[in-house]
Amino acid sequence: MQHTNNQDTLVGIFVAAGILGLFFLAMHVSNLSSFVEEDSYTITARFENSGGLKVKSPVSAAGVKIGKVSSISFDPKTYQSVVQMSIDSKYNTMPDDTTASIFTAGLLGEQYVNLEPGGSDTYLKADGKIEITQSAIILEKAIGQFLFKSAEEKK
Repeated sequence: MQHTNNQDTLVGIFVAAGILGLFFLAMHVSNLSSFVEEDSYTITARFENSGGLKVKSPVSAAGVKIGKVSSISFDPKTYQSVVQMSIDSKYNTMPDDTTASIFTAGLLGEQYVNLEPGGSDTYLKADGKIEITQSAIILEKAIGQFLFKSAEEKK
């Protein structure tokens, strides 16, 4: 049975398209899908515990992704986690009394930063700081406190 060059070419194109599709799927799943940096500004928030938050984790407001975490560092003076976020420029009307919380998407999902806008008339500017934050809830710590309380009540 003989194959024509056209069939071989079509099969090659089909396989290449499949590999390219898998590549873009992998990039999307790993939050590396944006090769081009959009116009954005940076804001900073300090948390007592950033939990499992990672660089490139989403930053959202009202359930809409408005940016991503650009860096996470430790401040040795205050013993806090310093989270820098890159916010898309089209969302430049976040009040300066906005609060930041770390939530988990689903029961075992990835963690993300949720911004809750305040009521101020002045907006966060580039290199602005969010003063009011709520750290990640560490499931193991919460379970440990619950078990410790149960043990105390039984005594």
